[in-house]
Amino acid sequence: MKKSIRVGAGLGFYGDAWEPVRASIEHGGVQYIASDHLAELTLAILQKDLQRDATLGYARDVLPLLMQLWPAMQQRGVRFVCNAGGLNPAGAGAAVRAAFAAKGWQARVAVVTGDDVLPQLGAHKPAHLFDGRSFESVRERMVFANAYLGARPIVDALAQGADIVITGRVADAALFLAPLVHEFGWRLGEEAGPALTQTELDRLAQGLAVGHLLECSGQGSGGNFGSAQAWRDIPDLAHIGYPIAEVSEDGEALITKAPGTGGRINFDTVRQQLLYEVHDPSRYLSPDVVLDLSTVKLEDLGQDRVRLTGATGHPRPERLKLVGGYRDGFKAEVSWGFSWPDAYEKALAAVEMVKTQLADKRMSHEELFIEFPGLNSAHGVLAPMPAPEALAELNEVWVRMVLMTKDKKVADGFGRLFPWMALSGPAYTCGFHGLHNSSELLGIWPALIERARVEPNIRVEVMDT
Repeated sequence: MKKSIRVGAGLGFYGDAWEPVRASIEHGGVQYIASDHLAELTLAILQKDLQRDATLGYARDVLPLLMQLWPAMQQRGVRFVCNAGGLNPAGAGAAVRAAFAAKGWQARVAVVTGDDVLPQLGAHKPAHLFDGRSFESVRERMVFANAYLGARPIVDALAQGADIVITGRVADAALFLAPLVHEFGWRLGEEAGPALTQTELDRLAQGLAVGHLLECSGQGSGGNFGSAQAWRDIPDLAHIGYPIAEVSEDGEALITKAPGTGGRINFDTVRQQLLYEVHDPSRYLSPDVVLDLSTVKLEDLGQDRVRLTGATGHPRPERLKLVGGYRDGFKAEVSWGFSWPDAYEKALAAVEMVKTQLADKRMSHEELFIEFPGLNSAHGVLAPMPAPEALAELNEVWVRMVLMTKDKKVADGFGRLFPWMALSGPAYTCGFHGLHNSSELLGIWPALIERARVEPNIRVEVMDT
């Protein structure tokens, strides 16, 4: 009989719901939970936290999540892997250990560092991955840069008996691949040793495909399901169950969820997630293997079970992706609404009044973004506007204006252009929102970096609480 393990999805983003994870632990028979807390936007948020407090910079939801789930995890021997360390994995580890110690809980907590590559970028000068811009254009404004690590340091942490592994920027699917590599003794493609065979590459590709299916929590089990009409058939989303993968040592996987939970695992929900955020299905790059999704086979077995087979693997890429953040000016935004009659016409008139004031006051800015929520904010120029007679009869129209500028004083002053229109502008009834809100913008800098600049600096620290 083939050995198999069950890995459950944790969070899919910073602030996601943890209650479905409890269902997977208590009723799903999982041995591992892998939790993805990071996105490029998240790192920008964490950078602002870190600027305010040097002990922060990690996804703070990891602490309440573990405090709620650890008793059930410990009772069942479930291990937890996450990238909630963000820009400060050591800080996250220290916070978890301190909270566990205060409760008298015993756990072995591992922290993975080495993804921070900001000190190296001055010499490396990586061009922008998509538009080729020179690094020199942002060099003095860079505030963070992190490489996407692979499964190896997580595997090493698990081999040292870690119950909880906290990393920084690790490729999302690698969080799920690592437990499989650890449990089944699969080889990774390090430079030492003979090259991986095709069978070994295909196993890693299967593991990566599993990770890709589970990394977005409820989106892998019917949440955010966009198929026309079919979304109505997804049951009980209020109690959705996150996906679980039962994976065999040969890589074959069964995608399912905890019994009694809402959501749906079927061919359609699984294939939608399979293609999520995939640019080239034949070359889905990760630090550990290049996955060819075009050979994947999905077999709907019914009763919330889908079999995954057939993934093809190719040798890992020579370079790692990195994501950096740089100071990119400031923004301010204001929304306000107008009611019938002539709601849309009033909104347009108010927009022109704001533009006039910006010019009169010589408030320099790079962009003034305007949208009408409920009319064109979801699809932009692709959304056809209602006919003029229909626009004239709209019950209400909201307008959102976002100003982007290099001058903080201009951003801070944007909201002051609006209050006087309460009595002196077009008649309105819905009020202003955001008059006093301005914030610094962080631009994102995706690039590539040689492995040799990153991997020698990776460290795994394991400590008991």
